Amino acid sequence: MDGGRVYLVGAGPGDPGLMTVRGLEVLRRADVVVYDRLVNPALLDEAPPGALRLFAGKRAGDHCLPQEEINARLIEQARRGRSVVRLKGGDPFVFGRGGEEALALAEAGIAFEVVPGVSAAVAAPAYAGIPVTHRGLSSSFAVVTGHEDPAKERADVDWGRLATAVDTLVVLMGAQSLPRIAAELVGHGRSPDTPVALIRWGTTEA
Repeated sequence: MDGGRVYLVGAGPGDPGLMTVRGLEVLRRADVVVYDRLVNPALLDEAPPGALRLFAGKRAGDHCLPQEEINARLIEQARRGRSVVRLKGGDPFVFGRGGEEALALAEAGIAFEVVPGVSAAVAAPAYAGIPVTHRGLSSSFAVVTGHEDPAKERADVDWGRLATAVDTLVVLMGAQSLPRIAAELVGHGRSPDTPVALIRWGTTEA
């Protein structure tokens, strides 16, 4: 049997209309779909009726499948000669652990393709009427995780530098750490009067 292929597909930020044409192409001929919690369920209907659908969702403190198990399932299904779509919210390479999956596939000798998606980092603010850059107000922006790997010995995000280095800060997955992040930014020179928006389930009707 010929070897299969894995597609690391960005499903966009929530609105199914923001799924890319290429993403829909591979999804509509998938044999297996491994999908995350943030993927709009309507997109699963785009896969063939007989396609195997595997949930691999994650939320803070509750991982349905460990990342190593997800990697193993992608490899296993591809080795059976199947077309596997790894459907991930947003873009697979923007805090989506797509890089880890790509490395695992490469090391296993599995053919794969990355299909970029629209990131919530820019789409969610846009749907809320907030441009991340605006002439005269913001000429730079940074996208930062608010939820680093708790197993790391030290944090990698340098809030001290970010406080004054860029005009707009987009913090993803930062709800639980919001008080600490705000204190770090203000403590390192960010104005306490800086406008802030909190967006949940951006681009969706939730």
